[in-house]
Amino acid sequence: MHIEWDEHIGVTATGEGRYAADLTDGWVVGGGLNGGYLLSTIGNALSKVVPGKPDPIAVSAYYLSASVPGPATVSTRVVRDGGSIATLAADLTQGHDSRITVLATYGDLERHAGDVRTTATAPVMPPVEDCVPNTMAPPEIRNIATLMDRFDMRFDPACIGWALGEPSGTGHLQAWFRLNGERDPDPIELLMVVDALPPVTFDLGMPGWAPTLELTAHVRAKPAPGWLQVSHRTSNVAGGMFEEDCEVWDSAGRLVAQSRQLARVPRPI
Repeated sequence: MHIEWDEHIGVTATGEGRYAADLTDGWVVGGGLNGGYLLSTIGNALSKVVPGKPDPIAVSAYYLSASVPGPATVSTRVVRDGGSIATLAADLTQGHDSRITVLATYGDLERHAGDVRTTATAPVMPPVEDCVPNTMAPPEIRNIATLMDRFDMRFDPACIGWALGEPSGTGHLQAWFRLNGERDPDPIELLMVVDALPPVTFDLGMPGWAPTLELTAHVRAKPAPGWLQVSHRTSNVAGGMFEEDCEVWDSAGRLVAQSRQLARVPRPI
């Protein structure tokens, strides 16, 4: 069965640790492509580098310049291949332009599949059917974020004041999330999910494209089938930048991914 997501992050090995990708315009946001989509594309290439270690565990990415739709190359190398984990590096380039550089830890999340314990608290949200779908986003937002057509996102009604011109000012967004086609989530997809919601600065009354400078994601377990719950928060805006902390919870009530990114304050729409 054709799955849009698998096609969009697809890569083809071309030899010597290099993979060819065709970045789609379906993930455009603001002045470039969504950073999470790009990270999943790189993550997909890295999943093929070391046999038996297909899953991202920790991934740190530095975004050097805005990526654009079209051909790209992911160049990978093995920094160290240990017993249960491998340290890998990757660079995404387009022509002579360096876009993203990544350092990552990969392994097999099945090794400890039953070991997920946390003192964190899952987001409290109304049922999916009582939340606000992303199809109701204001036209000015949909015009700069074609990626919103790629998934079903249902916002907690308590977190949509920004869309009504009444941001709460608390720096918090949360929503249910699922890719189109009801595709069940996997570890590579989680690298995108941590960057899928609108920038949390929307809730501070600061809409617009917020280019990511650095993003670190930790994938803690393979997610259970079904909807994900995604929560974004920020507590500090300084020097023209803000941090965004993300938690992703699966349908089994487990915290399966966390991330922190540093991004520029949004550029006006």
